[in-house]
Amino acid sequence: MKQFLLVPEIHKVDTFEEFYKEFDVNEKDLILTIEPIFNTYFKDKNKQFNVVFPEKYALGEPTDEMIDKILYDLRGIQYNRVIAIGGGSIVDIAKLFVLKQDQRSEQLFLREVPIIKEKSLIIIPTTCGTGSEVTNISIALLTKKNTKMGLADNALCADYTVLIPELLVKLPYKVFVTSSVDALIHAAESFLSPKASGYSELFSIKAMEMIIKGYMEVIKNGQEHFRNIIEDFLVASNYAGIAFGNAGCAAVHAMSYPLGGVYHVPHGEANYQFFIEVFKYYKKKQPIGKIENIEKLFANIIGCNEENAFDELEKILNNLLSLRPLKEYGMKEEEIIT
Repeated sequence: MKQFLLVPEIHKVDTFEEFYKEFDVNEKDLILTIEPIFNTYFKDKNKQFNVVFPEKYALGEPTDEMIDKILYDLRGIQYNRVIAIGGGSIVDIAKLFVLKQDQRSEQLFLREVPIIKEKSLIIIPTTCGTGSEVTNISIALLTKKNTKMGLADNALCADYTVLIPELLVKLPYKVFVTSSVDALIHAAESFLSPKASGYSELFSIKAMEMIIKGYMEVIKNGQEHFRNIIEDFLVASNYAGIAFGNAGCAAVHAMSYPLGGVYHVPHGEANYQFFIEVFKYYKKKQPIGKIENIEKLFANIIGCNEENAFDELEKILNNLLSLRPLKEYGMKEEEIIT
């Protein structure tokens, strides 16, 4: 029985310049990123880079139509390596660009064609949430079906993951909170997963400890303090990605997909809506078992009684960023099932 898989070689450097030199970034690379990052770190290199800005094609999370438009524009461009520098959306798109391209992206997600890797892939995350730099999953909205779908295949694994704290220092506060909550949920759901092993649990537990302790430090020292400890959150997100890449996620993610797909709520924010209530329901439905272990873990980290652990964690999260009512996203009352 398989216990654990970790494919990318993981590097950590302090600055983008260190990465640029170590990996010999050049004109034969295809770079996917956002324009501000490119202007900050590439413009002075005096090289003709092949670069794609996905936000020029559509805003929000990836769709198959967006991906196909980019692929159409890349016809005739020769590249040996894909470098993704960004959040989860950019990473999800980049993973598809290492595959043999002679079909529509919808066909890949529906597995109507073989999944064949032809290029190497370097992923550099610029948020502290998705963990997708160490997973074999790409997610996109299939427009005709109006549903999000994931493609999981080891051909989508990065060859190298590079953690660069410098790239996260200027994150907006809300993006920091919602992305890191997403990482916390990855760690928590993977810990409870029936597919969890002793190996994946090590990463789940460490990620939860680092994130919750970091939150308590931010609450104590003020919102802007997260910039001083952003490296901890970046590493914790990476750990959480390793954990859920092996053990998977569960109901929180499943419930968040309609909110993200239909109402275009950012992924981390959508997960945040359901996190604590789903875990309270788990406790009510099956009070004995691993839910007790995670309750005890939260209590030890926070310094509270076990029976109050979920409530106290909820207070911490709401102290960082208040939850919005679902109706503010455009949901109608009859669409909200309680």
